[in-house]
Amino acid sequence: MVFRLFAVVLLAAALPLEARSQTNRLSLAEAKQVALERNWGVLAAKSGVDSATAQWIVTKEFPNPTASLSTARIGTHENATLMGNGLWDRSYDTIAALSQLFEIAGKRRHRQNSARAGILGARARFYDAKRTLDQGITKAYVAALLAEDDVLIYNQSSGYLKQQARIAEERYQAGDISDADKKQIEINAGQYELQAKAAEAAAIQARVAVEVLMGVKEPEGQWTPVESLESLMANPAPPPAVPALPGAARTDVLAARADLHSAQANLRLQKALRVPDPTISIQAEHNPPVGGPPVDTFGIGVSFPIPLWNRNGGAIKAAQASVEQSEIALARVQAQVAADVADAQAQYREALARWERYRAELRPKSTRVRESVAFAYEKGGASLVNLLDAERTDNDVRLATAQAMSDTASAVADLEAAQSVLAESELWPHK
Repeated sequence: MVFRLFAVVLLAAALPLEARSQTNRLSLAEAKQVALERNWGVLAAKSGVDSATAQWIVTKEFPNPTASLSTARIGTHENATLMGNGLWDRSYDTIAALSQLFEIAGKRRHRQNSARAGILGARARFYDAKRTLDQGITKAYVAALLAEDDVLIYNQSSGYLKQQARIAEERYQAGDISDADKKQIEINAGQYELQAKAAEAAAIQARVAVEVLMGVKEPEGQWTPVESLESLMANPAPPPAVPALPGAARTDVLAARADLHSAQANLRLQKALRVPDPTISIQAEHNPPVGGPPVDTFGIGVSFPIPLWNRNGGAIKAAQASVEQSEIALARVQAQVAADVADAQAQYREALARWERYRAELRPKSTRVRESVAFAYEKGGASLVNLLDAERTDNDVRLATAQAMSDTASAVADLEAAQSVLAESELWPHK
């Protein structure tokens, strides 16, 4: 799966952001695709995978052998032998040696296990960066949709009162209302118009926040969302239950678990380092004697450090502390996962119930009240206070309905992120 995800990144790179933004419209799916391609956090996590893979390659490499060549007894008065005075025939003592270090006590295996756990942790962090990015960009996109709805609602309220202001002008000319009543309606219409302008500025800020997560270098917020809150929440069903997979966990738990395995492998490595590693040497010596035939000799040797003063105690103590810290970090992340799921479920239930009540009960009632009071005011059967109060209440209810819809969509994103799990085998498919 991790390789399929990397392929998605490469495919997304084939479609430049500029080409996608020519229509000035952006869907949530397109925003996620661009973010996966360009988000700095995801790119940093991907580079972490490359770095961990490089460390894994290093642990699979053997130490290089050491070659040496030495010549002694140079410059004596009797360099020549019976064989002659050539360079190979002189009575120099020439020794060629080849040495190879061998790691014992499982050091190589422990080092590789630690590096392998490092790759698992890096890949888990890559997936966790994608998980939190999906969550963040969904909530930012929903916030942009909410800001668009706020602009629409304030403009609608301003339009309603402007219509009432035109009717009030006619009634004022007929002497049915005072100039103060007419101006009060105009003032309220102007206030809603100014609030719409402020909401437009907030909408630009929300769209800029989406572009920041998408990795846009110069975000301006000059795009239009394809979806609306209504279309995004057309089916307010909760996220499907996560299937129980053996060894599956959320990606931050997998990363913490990999850190623990790496620390444990490093502790075993540090303990193994107390055992000295031997270096095996083979050598050939060429020393033609002056009065006889040449005699070439061969030898083999072994050397290793003597652990008298340094038993690697400090490194072992540090590795033990690292294991304990990793165990605490894993327990903390596991507790945080349980808390995230519980919080997200509670927020989803509350937001969904609030939205359903606003949608099915409160908003229809407020609309009917506003329309009936406006009709009564036109006929002289309602006061200005009743009209403005009904309009203000309906405006607040429509804003609250949009907010409840936005909270529900955000809660769905939080719940999906909290419940998202991944099998450890997906991090290392060729296990």
